[in-house]
Amino acid sequence: MTELKHRIEGIAAPLPIANLDTDQIMPKQFLHGIDKAGLDRGVLWDHRFTGDGRLKPDFVLNQPAYAGTRILLAGPNFGCGSSREHAVWGLQQFGIQAVIASAYGEIFYSNAMNNRLLAVLLAEEEVQALLDESRLGATPLRLVIDVARMTVESPAHRFAFTMGARHRTMFMQGLDMIGASLGHQRAIEAFAARHWEAQPWLKDVAGRTKARLDAQASTRAAG
Repeated sequence: MTELKHRIEGIAAPLPIANLDTDQIMPKQFLHGIDKAGLDRGVLWDHRFTGDGRLKPDFVLNQPAYAGTRILLAGPNFGCGSSREHAVWGLQQFGIQAVIASAYGEIFYSNAMNNRLLAVLLAEEEVQALLDESRLGATPLRLVIDVARMTVESPAHRFAFTMGARHRTMFMQGLDMIGASLGHQRAIEAFAARHWEAQPWLKDVAGRTKARLDAQASTRAAG
């Protein structure tokens, strides 16, 4: 039986920057690797560090009270700009499990939800209410996001949000897009079997073509 994983709870860091694009979330100089490792280092680099690589002590995620932040309270149009999925992977490696904003870049939203970085969409005035609560509190604001109930709760507020049924099921079952696709593995294999049976000449065309060309090359070399 699949374990349900429907709650995200923790410190919410205020990051009320409108149009924070993916180039800022994950700058291009951190995209040179061939895997996902080490992307947390580049997250919001120009906001977190000075030009000579020193931490900016006034930036919220550099402050000791916000160590272990799990949720970002973001400005509108979060994740606009380029389509780089590295922005999502980097945020997750940094420890961020959810973002709350009033609007998102469309591709970022899809990348986030398909990788299980929860992108909660609230009305602008609701996001502002949480930002105000965070600003006025003596300690960092803690939030509870319940995907089963589709609510965001703070000490002073409770807001409802909506999400697609497929994404909600994925979060509830702890699946990313690949895991969700593998849930249909038997149907995929059955479809493939019917396809190859009906059109066997299409199966492994590249492999058979390479084998034929290799054989021809060997014959020429031997001659």
